[in-house]
Order: sequence, then C-alpha cells, then structure tokens
Amino acid sequence: MTGPHAHRQQMSNSSSITQFLLLAFTDTRELQLLHFWLFLGIYLAALLGNGLIITTIAWDQHLQTPMYFFLLNLALLDLGSITAVLPKSMDNSLRDSSTISYTGCAAQLFFYFFCASAEYSLLTILSYDRYVAICKPLHYGTLLGSRACVHMAAAAWATGFLNALLHTANTFSLPLCKGNALGQFFCEIPHILKLSCSHSYLRELGLIVVSVLVIFGCFVFILLSYVQIFRAVLRIPSEQGRHKAFSTCLPHLAVVSLFLSTGIFTYLKPPSISSPILDLVMSVLYSLIPPTLDPLIYSMRNTELKDALRKLMAGCI
Repeated sequence: MTGPHAHRQQMSNSSSITQFLLLAFTDTRELQLLHFWLFLGIYLAALLGNGLIITTIAWDQHLQTPMYFFLLNLALLDLGSITAVLPKSMDNSLRDSSTISYTGCAAQLFFYFFCASAEYSLLTILSYDRYVAICKPLHYGTLLGSRACVHMAAAAWATGFLNALLHTANTFSLPLCKGNALGQFFCEIPHILKLSCSHSYLRELGLIVVSVLVIFGCFVFILLSYVQIFRAVLRIPSEQGRHKAFSTCLPHLAVVSLFLSTGIFTYLKPPSISSPILDLVMSVLYSLIPPTLDPLIYSMRNTELKDALRKLMAGCI
C-alpha cells in the first residue's frame, strides 16, 4: 500500500498503541517473586549507598569542595537513573504483568536518558577537577571556584535534559506499526525504533550518531586528562604523596570504566554473540550495577569520605 492512504494507516497504527509489552524475566510465578525481591534488594542498596553519600557530603563541612560537590550531584543522578528503571519492573513482577503505558514508557525513557547523559557529563567534569587538582594545584581555587562549579554542574544537568527531551520527542513522534512488544525489560530507544514502519527512524539514528560522537569526544577528554594526571603523579617524589593523589583518582577512574564498559559492550557487541538472554543480562548490568556500586567504590577508596561517613554514623548512634 502506497500514497497518502498508507501514511494515514501508519499514523493510525501508531496512535492506536496505548501500551507496550516489556520483556519478562520469567513466566514462573515463584521466579517472578524471586526477581522482585532481588531487584528490591538492589534498589534498597542503591538508595542506601547514594543516600549516605549525599547526606555525608551535605553534613560534613570538610567535604565542601568542588570534587565532593560533583560527587553529590553524581549520587543524585544515580538515584534518578535506577528509580527510572527498577520500580516499574518490580511492580510488573509483583502483579504478574509485563505492560507499561505509552506515556509511562516515554517518561521512563526520558528520565533514564536524562540521568545517564547528565551523569556522563559529570564524570567528564570530575576528570577535569582531578586534572586541575593534581596538575595545576595553585590554580585550583581560581579555575574551580564555587560559581564555576555551579555553572558546570548546571550545564551537565541541562545537557542531559535537552538530550533526553530531543531523543524522546523524536522517538515517540515516529509511526509504529510493528506491534508493541519491546525486547527489553525497560523502555529503550533502539527497541522502540525496531517497531517503526517509517524511514523517519533514520532521523533518530542520525541523532544517536551525533550523541555517540559527543560521548567519544568526552571519552578522549577523560583519557587525555588521565594521561596528564598519571604523568604528574609519577613525578611526585614521596610515596605518600603519590598514594594520596591516586586515592582521589582511582575511584573516579573505576566508576568511568564501569559506566563505559557495560554500556559499550551492550551496544557494540558483535551480532554473532547476541541473544535475548545475553541482551537481558547486559541491560541489567549497565542500568543497575553502576548506580549500585558507585557509592561503594567511592566510600571504599576515598579516605576523607570514609572518615566523614564514620563520624556521621557515630553521631547517629
């Protein structure tokens, strides 16, 4: 069917979709409940860890520095990204359902994309913070004053918001005529594009390519920053000084590696090793593991944060 009538049919099919079907982990009721409790444990661990990071940094006056200000923002975004994904999945498992409304799917995609984009921007800013602190310590107060930090954090949040708004609006403006089943346990752009019956999806693919180029540019910036950082650290004469410098860099480097490795493997793995089970496992890893492990990585490797956390816990007890 061609011509205007076909176009009207496409739009009709798209507008008739009121809900999407998410990929269920299992059809067995006992395993669904196990999935609920497992995800609840992960969610509570993420809430506790990121909540403690936020509370500790806000409470301790010694942590009122640019690095910890950015870490506070990072913890907020971690909470946002995992909250965008997990509650709906847990609710579906509890109710033996796999549906999500059309507007709910758009909201989930927007908030997850917003938090993930802003988080990557913040990780890039944190690499700059570590570069200035170690390579240009005398200019640290000038280059990273309170106003500059607020502006950089605001830019990260605004970039994430605009990026998510653009992709979400563009994705959900496409006519969908290939059913409503998403091969993923939460709403994600590539799986929605598979339902499109219009060549307009090439427009969204173009936006994705632009986003990938921006991500690659940020990655190169982080890489070059750490090349300079490691060169500067290795020139520090005392072993104690080198250890202190590394202790503030390694957590950030570990978080960046975790964030990028899970995402890159998920989206760039060869089709030959792709399977529904592997795709599902990888989507769980990159959407849930970083927000849950980030607080643990920072609290275990950062001496100042550990000390402040101990004082906070002692004060509460």
